[in-house]
Amino acid sequence: MHTISPGPGSAWAQAFLAVNAFARRTPWLHAPLAAYAKDGVVLFAVLLLAGWWVARGSRDPARVAAALWGPIGVLLAVAVNQPVVAAWHEARPYAVLPHVLVLVQRTTDPSAPSDHATMVGAAAACLLFVDRRLGIGTAVAAALMAFARVYVGAHYPHDVLAGLALGALVGVVGSYVTRRPPTGLITRLTCTRLRPLLVAGDPQQRPRPTDERPTMPGLATAPARR
Repeated sequence: MHTISPGPGSAWAQAFLAVNAFARRTPWLHAPLAAYAKDGVVLFAVLLLAGWWVARGSRDPARVAAALWGPIGVLLAVAVNQPVVAAWHEARPYAVLPHVLVLVQRTTDPSAPSDHATMVGAAAACLLFVDRRLGIGTAVAAALMAFARVYVGAHYPHDVLAGLALGALVGVVGSYVTRRPPTGLITRLTCTRLRPLLVAGDPQQRPRPTDERPTMPGLATAPARR
């Protein structure tokens, strides 16, 4: 398959080179950002686990459903990304631009959209439906991951932006599409031995009723005026 890439004079290549020049001027950031770019996805696994814990404590079946969808949404986003990567088939920046600084191991895998950015974009979008503050914090961490992947020389800026957008799209659409059936199922499962994994508190206390309409926590619907 023919490999494509932005030309050296393109806006995306120039943006990459600007970040690469910044990386050369900040050697003190090399180690932490290289480590984050490579292994930072572990943080997002922890954040998804935190989302489940927060949802469990809320006793809200809708939030529990959103938390359980999170890991599935991340894996689905990565799966959806694979045919896009194959069709786009963009070369890595260091395969095209000579003498750039590269802080991670070089690979011949296509560059766009970034799998890392896709994963973290999906995680952030899914967690916004669990807890707004946790979702916003995850979004900030996702933006840092996107920057780190460009900083270390692994991707062009548009690679990570496309990944974030694709991941967020899968996360949001999935959160809406899968909301009602899992919510009802989780309400029923709270009457089984799985209850401690789904809701916290007194076993005699019923889970909080939930509005079936998919909304992000913290974005309350104003009551209708009479």
